[in-house]
Amino acid sequence: MDVNVAAAAACAIAGLGVGLTASIAFRWSERDQGRGKGGRTSRNTAPEPDQEPALPPGVDTVLSVLRSCAIVLGEGDEVVKASSAAYSMGLVRGGRVAVDRMLSVARSTRRDGEIRQIELELTRPGAAARTAEPLAVSVRVAPLGSRLVLVLVEDRTERRRIEAIRRDFVANVSHELKTPVGALSLLSEAVADASDDPEAVQRFAGRMQVEATRLASLVQEIIDLSRVQDDQLKVDPEPVAVDELIAEAIDRCRQTAAAKQIVIAAGGTTGLYLVGNRGQLAAALGNLVENAVNYSPPRTRVALATRRISSAAALGEADGELIEISVTDQGIGISEKDRERIFERFYRVDPARSRLTGGTGLGLSIVKHVAASHRGTVSVWSVEGQGSTFTLRLPAGQAPVEDPENHAATTLPAPEARS
Repeated sequence: MDVNVAAAAACAIAGLGVGLTASIAFRWSERDQGRGKGGRTSRNTAPEPDQEPALPPGVDTVLSVLRSCAIVLGEGDEVVKASSAAYSMGLVRGGRVAVDRMLSVARSTRRDGEIRQIELELTRPGAAARTAEPLAVSVRVAPLGSRLVLVLVEDRTERRRIEAIRRDFVANVSHELKTPVGALSLLSEAVADASDDPEAVQRFAGRMQVEATRLASLVQEIIDLSRVQDDQLKVDPEPVAVDELIAEAIDRCRQTAAAKQIVIAAGGTTGLYLVGNRGQLAAALGNLVENAVNYSPPRTRVALATRRISSAAALGEADGELIEISVTDQGIGISEKDRERIFERFYRVDPARSRLTGGTGLGLSIVKHVAASHRGTVSVWSVEGQGSTFTLRLPAGQAPVEDPENHAATTLPAPEARS
């Protein structure tokens, strides 16, 4: 009897141990399955202390202040976090990265933990691939913890465009400088060889004057641009008669216009005044008239018109008046694409034609900066094959009147003349 009781007790103890072992194994398996599905335990079980969160603390705050657009990718290439710029640039669609090359680099970084950087050109969202300028972006990919990948994308389209403009400027100015300098060198040699021929010397000397004038014009435009590019007046402003500016601009282009049989006519309101730097204003208006003459075919017409308008209608200001000066030609016109960039520094619509006319692409940029420094604007209307109209709007000034008693200059409102 005692032996049987002992055997029965041993069997009971063994059965209890097997049951406990099975229960523990089942619970362990259940917890592992919960981790495999989502990295979490059952609903009533707290997460493990060493479990990595979906996004490390503080990362969300850092990403929100970055200038670059940011994308955080999970283990399955799903987008865990993305800035609004990433969506607006078309980098993220439907919770996934829409750029295959970017996704491929992110996978490589997740695999080996190496930081990578690439340059890409992307199509602008919502624009036709053939007509829209591509987005130039710099992509930097780095691991974020053990499971996540951080993708930073910086838009460098504007920077690349500026670099291209600078390269064009260096090439254009180098060519423009090389041409007159080389011509002067050759002509000086010709003068030396023809010292015993007065007619040849006179002819070569005339050519040297033309090339020297061309060189001086280029240097002067560069100097003018450097003076106005900071949008500040260099001297105290003074009353400037618009009629005098127009007369000076017409006289500046009189010979070129006569050679092409182009008529330059001025009309509108007379007796108007501006306040500002007379030299800068004269250069700006002279550049507009000179461009109109240079880009107009022979036997056409260039018209200048002036009038006084309300600044409330033109600029949305509460009060004040503006002087509007428009220059209209019947030239080749400007395409819509070029109108967006026509006032950029060193940009030329037709570089080949500009070389023939002696242009450097600085004239309209000078006009823009002069208008800005005088709290005004410049705009353009143009149709290809029909001509262009450039319009300057500047704050109105007052006519100066000298006081005969104290010989001091005073100002009175500018008179309105007949149109």
